Amino acid sequence: MTEQDILARIKQLVDDEHALRSKATSGEVDPVTERQRLAELEVMLDQCWDLLRRRRARIGAGESPDDAQVSSPRQVEGYLQ
Repeated sequence: MTEQDILARIKQLVDDEHALRSKATSGEVDPVTERQRLAELEVMLDQCWDLLRRRRARIGAGESPDDAQVSSPRQVEGYLQ
């Protein structure tokens, strides 16, 4: 997966989030479903951003960005902000 692939995935997830919020506002999606789906989208976005940072860090260290791995949801959600 290239940096462009990751950025495209991030854009798609953000678009999905906006579409979901619009559907929730118009009553097409119930609040429980909205919260569950938003939580899923947030985790996937966190994983994408984490992978992008890992790839860029590897490049900065003179290593191959292709060796960066996607972190588990548990790991990315456990980071301290």
